[in-house]
Amino acid sequence: MSLTQALSTALSGLQVNQASISIVAANVANADTPGYTRKVVNQVAIGGSASIGVRVSDIQREIDLYIQRQLRVENAGASYADTRANMYSQLQDIYGQPGADTSLESVYNSFTSALQVLSTSPDDPGARTAVVNSAQLLTQQLNQLSGSVQALRANAELGIADAVNKANEAMSQIASLNGQIAAGTPGDAATEALQDQRDSYIDQLSKLMDINVIPGDRGQVSIFTSSGTQLVGAQAAQLSFDAVGTITPNSLWSANPSQRGVGTITLIPPAGAPVDLIQNHSIRSGTIAAYLQMRDQDLVKAQNQLDALAAGMAQALSDKTTAGSPVSSPPQNGFSVDVGNLSNGNTVTVNYTDTATNTPHTITLVRADDPSALPLSNTATATANDTVFGIDFSGGMGSVVTQINAALTGTGMTASNSGTVLQILDDGAANTVDVNSLSATATVTSLTSGGAELPLFTDGSTPYTGIITGTGPESRGLAARIAVNPSIVADPSSLIVYQAGTPAGDSTRPDFILQQLTNASLTFSPNTGIGTVSAPFTGSLTTYLRQVISQQGEAASSADNLKQGQDVVLNSLQQRFNDVSGVNVDQEMANLLSLQNSYAANARVMSAVKDMLDALINM
Repeated sequence: MSLTQALSTALSGLQVNQASISIVAANVANADTPGYTRKVVNQVAIGGSASIGVRVSDIQREIDLYIQRQLRVENAGASYADTRANMYSQLQDIYGQPGADTSLESVYNSFTSALQVLSTSPDDPGARTAVVNSAQLLTQQLNQLSGSVQALRANAELGIADAVNKANEAMSQIASLNGQIAAGTPGDAATEALQDQRDSYIDQLSKLMDINVIPGDRGQVSIFTSSGTQLVGAQAAQLSFDAVGTITPNSLWSANPSQRGVGTITLIPPAGAPVDLIQNHSIRSGTIAAYLQMRDQDLVKAQNQLDALAAGMAQALSDKTTAGSPVSSPPQNGFSVDVGNLSNGNTVTVNYTDTATNTPHTITLVRADDPSALPLSNTATATANDTVFGIDFSGGMGSVVTQINAALTGTGMTASNSGTVLQILDDGAANTVDVNSLSATATVTSLTSGGAELPLFTDGSTPYTGIITGTGPESRGLAARIAVNPSIVADPSSLIVYQAGTPAGDSTRPDFILQQLTNASLTFSPNTGIGTVSAPFTGSLTTYLRQVISQQGEAASSADNLKQGQDVVLNSLQQRFNDVSGVNVDQEMANLLSLQNSYAANARVMSAVKDMLDALINM
């Protein structure tokens, strides 16, 4: 090897050492910088007739791509679990600790305890006043709980808006960095630093929603939701969220913009038509998905549970069911019942048997005077496996019978009327159907109807009848509106007097109220999350309330357990990722010592070559 070749070789070694030392220094300086990944210098040998040596081929980030992909998946899962656990914790605080004086269950029990006292001392004015006061406390508790649930939904709405803004910023930065990386030099230190920045924004986005990152040409990436909707390519899409300012129980999400009462997330691509990401179920994990789950499902279900309790309290005391009387018009048989006192929302129930298969059936006829509400779904009532028809009574009994006969088409039964008395008969000699029973359930609106029933709990100041309109059932949001009948507040003796001349010590009505609120069996809608469509929950109001408290507690516990499990998985993956990609200062210092020795060796070679060249010149 000539002296010139030796000098060139040593110089190339010094240059590579200098680049490596610079990278080690950068690694140490950024050891605690979030998102920074360890860099290493890759070098290759060079050789030729004139010289041999070494050069830097590229600068490489130390990354395990598989762990990085898994980490982003778990980022979304952990954010989803953490957000839901936090909101369920707030919901638990709203319901109150079990056994606390201010909890819903304790307030309800205080009310029934006051009723027990009234039942034994109906002539005691103090006992009557105590019942009214405790009933008012109960309704106020339901009002406050409903308001708090809607406040949580409003917080979720704001959380979605904030998350959408963060997602737009992250996607914009990713697209910008994509362009800079494509324009840069592959393997260059500056380009690798840009990739670190881009990964940081991708990680931020992965916490907000579930994403899939696809590598492209020249170091660029494309980002899609896990359902396949593209978010970032050469350009970034934009997310739009039309948040609403006020959330009420009627503020529900709908694919129909005219019926939607909450914000929706619309993806606006650089080219093409906008896409509703909620309608397409495109966001399945991450912070945004958690807020959507709480706003549109979990908290709506919590509101439904409160509304069902309020409706049950009202209907248990004011609904009166009258059984139909057997009638015969040979060869036909059936039943008749007076429907003249049915209010909008009240029902008529027909039980019959298909004799060919010996199969029992139930038809529920619901008075629904709003044409926009028709036809009704079978889920309009809580009764299992019944067929529901809405009947508009506003046109008189002739129109009512015509509508009922249309509903009975195919069953073999026929309807007729005599004034307000409805009659339903079987098919006579054909004997394909037997009418088993006919009944009408009407809301008692008077305090002195002659029976124990009374409208103790009202919808605002009007009796609750279960009206169904085009905007939804009256039960929706009832917990926010339920109140004690103002007439009873003004005159607590109505808790005793059910007709003229009722003795002051008559316990008929107090006994009825206590029985209905503690032991009467009611059927609750499956939209509460308790029971199913085919097997709805049936039980007393006391039992139902315990089910509500228990389910909410279990849901909060499950959300917290999921959060803890996700945190363990995420922390484990983060540690594995850091072991590969993080900077270990001890390791870097060891590398620095090795580079120092290499640098010194190359410098010594150059010094020796200099001495030899000086000697040759002096000769």
